[in-house]
Order: sequence, then structure tokens, then C-alpha cells
Amino acid sequence: METYEILALRYAVHDRPARENFLFWPEGDPHAAMPLDYFVWVVRNAARTVLVDTGFGPEAAAARGRTLLVHPAEGLRALGVDPEAVRDVIITHLHYDHAGNLAAFPNATFHLQDAEMAFATGRCMCHARLRGAFAVEDVVAMVRHVYAGRVRFTDGDAVLFPGLSVHRVPGHTQGLQCVRVATERGAVVLASDAAHYYANLETRNPYSITVDVAATMESWDRLASLADGPDHVVPGHDPLVMHRYPRAAVAGLDAVRLDVAPTGR
Repeated sequence: METYEILALRYAVHDRPARENFLFWPEGDPHAAMPLDYFVWVVRNAARTVLVDTGFGPEAAAARGRTLLVHPAEGLRALGVDPEAVRDVIITHLHYDHAGNLAAFPNATFHLQDAEMAFATGRCMCHARLRGAFAVEDVVAMVRHVYAGRVRFTDGDAVLFPGLSVHRVPGHTQGLQCVRVATERGAVVLASDAAHYYANLETRNPYSITVDVAATMESWDRLASLADGPDHVVPGHDPLVMHRYPRAAVAGLDAVRLDVAPTGR
């Protein structure tokens, strides 16, 4: 089986209290600072480079009060990835922070769950609380890519390439998918927003944006079953990721290696 290197690129941050990161009142001081990090992920080996999610740009950062550290496309270039050369992009879900900047990848095929497109374009978007984390122009852009023949849909689980598969883990959205990657240290699961923080998993307390609480909790068990151990599940927004994994050797860039065993806690 092929194995891959995985790089997590931190491209934005947001300061916030802990109470905003849990559906139920969190343990400890709910007003304590618990910042949110934003990542895109590069999965690559000698045969291919696959991008997981595309992040957001300066307009979305300004509109939503986030601090953009680097435009994801520029960060990728610093990692040696030319956005125009990327052929495959996995979109874990269509929230603004995971599915913006699509135009930066003009030659890519986008991999998406059937259920996510149906959710983001269906009746649930009539409710302001459910559509708040979506950006309509990003969703419309994806629809245009469907009509251009540039979207490959999955219904549930699929092996996209040897050693690289996607798995539907609903709850945060209806069509959220995680990514299972074969590495030298075993199967690593990029949870994306199936678990924003390690603490969501450890305290069994979902993130505050959750459309199906029961499905979220079932999805946690699915993450565990797909990974080769607890330290092989990587949450989608936790600043601890930057502390637990070794830094990638790129000056001035916030990026860590996830295919290497964590070194901190």
C-alpha cells in the first residue's frame, strides 16, 4: 500500500471563549480563552499531491472577524505545492472556512459527499441558523463546478487512491467527510469538523454548530474505528495540533507534519 506525508497548514486564527466551542456547558471556566485555529491539509507522496479543503481568503476573514495569517494558496506555494497544478481536492464539507478559494485551483477535481451538496442547496438552508456557516458564493461556485464536470461525488465511503479514502461522518453537517490516510506510522484520520478539538472527543461534548447531536456522537466512534489509535485522530481546529506535532521545515510558515508521531501533549 502507498503511504503519504501529511502537512497541516495553519492559515488563520480566532480568539474566543471556551463556551463557544461546546454545545453543552463546558467543564471548567466557560469564559476561559480557547482560540480556534484554521487549517488546510496537504497529503502527498511521489505519485500524487492531494489537498484537503481550501480555506478562506481576506474578504471572509474581514467579514467574520478572523485573523488571516497567510492566504491558503500562498501557504501552499511555500510548501512547494502549486495551486494550479493540484489535480485533486477533497472538500470535507461546504462551510466557508473549508470551501472558499475554489478559483485558486483551476485544474482540480473536487471530491464531495452527495449528502453535503444536498444539504447546502436544500430546504435546510431556508433556516438562518443552519446556513450561517455557509457562504452562498462558495456553494454557488461548487454548483458551477458540478456543471463543468469537475466534481466527483461519494455516497458514504470511498477509496480515492491507494492508501487514501474518505468516510461520511455526519453531525456537524449532513455530509461531512473525514479523510483516512496511510502513513509510515499507520492510518491517520483527518477528522476535520467531526471533532474541532481534542476536548470535544475527550469530554464527549459536541462543538456548538451541530445539526445532529446523535450522529455527531456516533461519528466519533467511526473516527476511532478508522484510526490506528487515539493519537492517530487529528481534530480540525485545535491549536494543540501545532504543539503536538513537529514543525515542517519552512521558515515563516505555520505547518506541522502529521505523518510523524506526536512529540508533545
